[in-house]
Amino acid sequence: MQFKTLSSQVLLRGHVFTIRQDTVQVDDGRITHFDVVEHHGSVVIVPVDADNNLIFVRQYRHAVQKDILELPAGTLEENEAPLACAQREIREETGLAARAWEKIGAFYLAPGYSTELMHVFLAQDLYSAPLSPDEYEDLQVERIPLDEVAALARRGGLPDSKSLAALYLALPRLASSPI
Repeated sequence: MQFKTLSSQVLLRGHVFTIRQDTVQVDDGRITHFDVVEHHGSVVIVPVDADNNLIFVRQYRHAVQKDILELPAGTLEENEAPLACAQREIREETGLAARAWEKIGAFYLAPGYSTELMHVFLAQDLYSAPLSPDEYEDLQVERIPLDEVAALARRGGLPDSKSLAALYLALPRLASSPI
């Protein structure tokens, strides 16, 4: 099924995304409206240290007004390659860098209303290489043994969908993973 876009109007231009409203004609001729969040894309990183710990960050998320445990992630800058973004974000958020990188997938974060495509990277052979975090980020790094992550997720300790999806994609590459 294809919809025909009749018009598109920008409602808001933010520094991370733009919101537009499309007027579309559906297959049977009816006219409807869709609000769309235009987004450059993003990355999520699954960092694994030499002791088989996954590296998470805990940070305050204003939209839900609580601290959330999640994998390191970030938004692509305009024309930035996903790997370059992942390499920058892991350093800003965890103070670590990785010698081994593997892209393990990509997914649309919320395709019902957003164009955001999230690229997933496995990062291994970690070493210290901090960069300053973004201005309003206050992150706490947490190392969680791989064999504890599945139980943590089942208990609701990982309420972040991008982290859950990235862990699922990483599963085949994480040796003897119980996730």
